[in-house]
Amino acid sequence: MKHTQRPVIYQVLPRLFANTCLCPLPGAPIEVNGSGKLNGLTSEAIGYIKGLGCNHIWLTGVIEHSHDADYTRYGIPRNNPHVIKGHAGSPYAITDYYDIDPDLAEDVPHRLDEFEACVRRIHHAGMKVVIDFVPNHVAREYRSDAAPAGVRDFGDGDNTDMFFSPANNFYYIPRQKFEPHADMGSGEDAYVEFPARATGNDCYTAFPGVNDWYDTVKLNYGVDPANGSKHFDPIPPTWLKMLSILRYWAAKGVDAFRCDMVHMVPVEFWHWAIANVRAHYPDIKFIAEIYDVGLYRPYIFEGGFDYLYDKVTLYDTLRAIETGNVSAACLTSCWQTVEGISGHMLNFLENHDEQRFASVQYAGDARRALPSLVVSAAIGTGAMMIYFGQEIGEPGADAEGYSGHDGRTTIFDYWSVATVRRLYNNGGCDGPLSADEEALLAQYRRVLGLINSEDALRDGKFFDLMYVNYDNPRFNPHRQYAFLRGGADATLLVAVNFGDSEADMLINIPQHAFDTLGIEPRKTRATELLGGDKAGVDFCAEKPFQCRLAPHGAAIWRIPRKKVSGTSPKSSKK
Repeated sequence: MKHTQRPVIYQVLPRLFANTCLCPLPGAPIEVNGSGKLNGLTSEAIGYIKGLGCNHIWLTGVIEHSHDADYTRYGIPRNNPHVIKGHAGSPYAITDYYDIDPDLAEDVPHRLDEFEACVRRIHHAGMKVVIDFVPNHVAREYRSDAAPAGVRDFGDGDNTDMFFSPANNFYYIPRQKFEPHADMGSGEDAYVEFPARATGNDCYTAFPGVNDWYDTVKLNYGVDPANGSKHFDPIPPTWLKMLSILRYWAAKGVDAFRCDMVHMVPVEFWHWAIANVRAHYPDIKFIAEIYDVGLYRPYIFEGGFDYLYDKVTLYDTLRAIETGNVSAACLTSCWQTVEGISGHMLNFLENHDEQRFASVQYAGDARRALPSLVVSAAIGTGAMMIYFGQEIGEPGADAEGYSGHDGRTTIFDYWSVATVRRLYNNGGCDGPLSADEEALLAQYRRVLGLINSEDALRDGKFFDLMYVNYDNPRFNPHRQYAFLRGGADATLLVAVNFGDSEADMLINIPQHAFDTLGIEPRKTRATELLGGDKAGVDFCAEKPFQCRLAPHGAAIWRIPRKKVSGTSPKSSKK
């Protein structure tokens, strides 16, 4: 029987991942710092990613977006630098939805061919491709030179005298010039916009602040911000344009879309668009970046999303445990919040928006990551994601330019990440690592590999053990967390220690757990899947399970199911 695989996603920015510049300079242009290319995602690099236990690669920043590099000789308009963040620009300020970022091409006129070749390499490895879909906003200078014949740019034909019209693609501030609290230049180099258009973060004024998304323009999906009224009949033109874009990339072999800021776009659009895409591409998946727990279920059940970021529950809780002295027992509320939809959650420790786990702004030490990694991977049946370099402890310590030293890996600058560059080793992904990096990488491979090799983690049941261990003198619920996962082949006991000292735990397991998971109590041999230890155990309600964990350690004990007498094992024949 073929089982459905849980998505395990490796997020990579090709511009950074494959950049071999040895001495990048903060805030320098592409001529100095260079840029990684799509061709740099070699078969060897893809094989390395697959070897981590990943089955999807999210290519971040591949659609053409604002940047200050000059490609006018190829017929690509140059962007005004005053509405670009950094030299490389934001991957989420799209300038042409139908084109590939020329920074990523070795042969710019054939940039789309290079993208398609990259997709084929990923597919040849048995993996799937994810790209961004940015529906809420576009760059202030959106101009498509690659759109299919007959496709009009956003804003073409808009009535700019109206703040809102369901027939418009943008929201306008009539008779006012765009004057953000940022330098728009002067003379011939000035950026001039009249009338002003609303900014991507729902800033409906001509005077957005420097922390507003002033480099973007909000798209109009037929919702009047003045009163919240919805105008969806006839279908708004923005809906039709976005459906065309989704179908365009699906036809090029894209397997999934990571959809940016979906809660800023009406759920009715998603219901309509996802259904229409799946009418032609039934296996395509949609992943939602969303930050409102109250919208999780509507965007799954009404919108049609397959997976949603579990940022404001699990990620934020794990970070608070690690940095804010929040009790590990708070993890119970995380799964309770998403009970019934846990299979739709996407868990992560890092992404392009968040600070690196090993940064001084977060945990400060990549070796502390194991408890959070194990909980993220093992608590549910949804998707798991890691960010390139996370697996070797990239600390986000560079002050690359636009964002400065903020604990993140820049998305706005041309840069080369030293730890990743060393691993990348000119595309072989076999470069020399330190002993600590090798050990961390081995941990990631073990944990991520278990997600789909163990049926209990892939699609098994979950049982929280905290309620019977709050008063346990041999268990600290503020720094330790434990749960069971029940599968057809085995039961897994998962225990983690967020504390700075060794934990010698006795974990209570109630009879209710055995009844709920259909486990027969018994004496048996158990295997610890992260370290390989084996031990005889009394797996029952009457005797606590003993587990010793190192500081910031974790264990996944595998207790095999008892074979029913009179049955024979499954044939090994194909």
